[in-house]
Amino acid sequence: MIRTPLRPLARILDARAKGENPDVIERENLRLRHEQMRDQSRNRAETRLWVLALFFLCAYGAVGMRMGALASSEPMEPQVEVSGTTITAQRADITDRNGNILATNLATHSLYAQPPLMVDPTRAALELAAIFPDLDADKLTAQFTGKRKFVWIKKKISPEQMQLVHDIGDPGLLFGPREMRLYPNGRLAAHVLGGTSFGREGVHSAEVIGVAGVERSFDQYLRDPANGGQPLRLSLDLTVQSAIRRVLFGGMKLMNAKGATAILMDVHTGEILSMVSLPDFDPNERPRPLVEGDASDSPLFNRAVQGVYELGSTFKIFAAAQALETGLMTPDTMVDTQGPLRWGKFRINDFHNYGARLSLTDVIVKSSNVGTAHVAQQIGAERQRAFLGTLGLLDPSPIELTEAPGVKPLIPSNWSELSTMTISYGHGLSASPLHLASAYASLLNGGYVVQPTLLAGGRPRSGQRVVSEQTSAAVRSMLRAVVQRGTASFGEVPGYAVGGKTGTADKPKPTGGYYEDKVIATFAGVFPAYAPKYVLVVTLDEPEETSGSEPRRTAGWTAVPVAAEIIRRTAPLLGLRPAIEPAPGFEVTLTSN
Repeated sequence: MIRTPLRPLARILDARAKGENPDVIERENLRLRHEQMRDQSRNRAETRLWVLALFFLCAYGAVGMRMGALASSEPMEPQVEVSGTTITAQRADITDRNGNILATNLATHSLYAQPPLMVDPTRAALELAAIFPDLDADKLTAQFTGKRKFVWIKKKISPEQMQLVHDIGDPGLLFGPREMRLYPNGRLAAHVLGGTSFGREGVHSAEVIGVAGVERSFDQYLRDPANGGQPLRLSLDLTVQSAIRRVLFGGMKLMNAKGATAILMDVHTGEILSMVSLPDFDPNERPRPLVEGDASDSPLFNRAVQGVYELGSTFKIFAAAQALETGLMTPDTMVDTQGPLRWGKFRINDFHNYGARLSLTDVIVKSSNVGTAHVAQQIGAERQRAFLGTLGLLDPSPIELTEAPGVKPLIPSNWSELSTMTISYGHGLSASPLHLASAYASLLNGGYVVQPTLLAGGRPRSGQRVVSEQTSAAVRSMLRAVVQRGTASFGEVPGYAVGGKTGTADKPKPTGGYYEDKVIATFAGVFPAYAPKYVLVVTLDEPEETSGSEPRRTAGWTAVPVAAEIIRRTAPLLGLRPAIEPAPGFEVTLTSN
């Protein structure tokens, strides 16, 4: 702003020349300046008033709109906002083949203490010990009254426990959000699922990681947000799994066995519909591994996958199948069974004297060690080893369990002719029940190798052919005869044409040699034998049937009755109706137009 001088020189000189008073000019200019300053101040004040009025108008308008929105909304109960990071479900669910939940997530809380904030540490320790019996009150008191500023109390607690802790009322007891893994079926499928634990963790969050089973095998998939929370769908059938576990548990107790396992597999796809190992555990409260003693004594031990046993006479069918496939024999070929068979200082005997000769079929039906050894001699060591290798009996199982790659069958360092004979009847080579189930499925499904899997697929998998369809059918006929008139007669289930083979092997001592009164009893079966759909393997560890005058330990008396009851219970659950077994040569073939 340009200000006008109060006494402009030109006007002062002009006024003096005219004889006027110059002070009048100064007073007039001062008045005009004051009026100008008054007008400017008024304009400035009016502008501020307008701005302030506009601000209040907007504020009252916003308040009014918010009040209108609240008045038109549904009433809601106010909730307390918890500070910290919200834990969301970051691990996908696991389901069975029908969508039933096997593993899911549960939002819960952890409990920790900040001793500097505690009012009465001693009382809090006593009340916490009353709520959580596994906690020691004296230890908690020492931690609360020491120099520590942070103490973990419980990594996860239930809502009921949280309320009880809250009722203690001590400000130093604090809660953090947690996500825990929940297995709603408890012990069911425990060895398949494995379990989880906390990885990296803090007060307000924790990382859930798999530690065993499919939880560990598919840990990356289950934690990957790119999968959009899609569940991991297993091949297990929860209903069938429950029925088999119930029967197997009862059979284990009835037969006084130390442990037991059962595997039910689809012969065409390799899908595992049930895998049970006893004793088992609850993955919600996974026990600690054993640090000493026999690993198989731990409930964490999966006998179906980790148990490597000599499986006895269940291996005899492999020798018979190879003899048929190579053209060395037919089902009616007579085999020398005169015992004992001597090889150097070793003698091979049969359980009973079966006479001088038996047909190849009756060698399997009667379970002749001597006859099977003679068959293996004709096959030879190299061909036997290659055949068993094709069936997957010499390598770790490819099943999707983190424990499987570390379990390799035990084979002789020198595969001699003597080893060839003993392996033919299931001694000298140790494999898991899962290996046996896979080999039987490949042999009996028409002759194609199938790989065991715990993932639901649904389509038949045609792998390498190991035997012809004719050999596969002949082998199934032999196994059917074993149940009809052989060592597995207790395995007959009317309407389901069960075929199978028993196997009883002395249990080896840790120091060498074999126990005389401890065995591994196994039954490997297929049903229906004329149109195979499922393979079932049942193994009992140290069974002893005591209903008679003397204890009986062979598979025919122990594993076979348990397997028969499993088939009787599960076949209807699998959609199999009892049917009349077609006579040989009179099968009905369904065709489409």
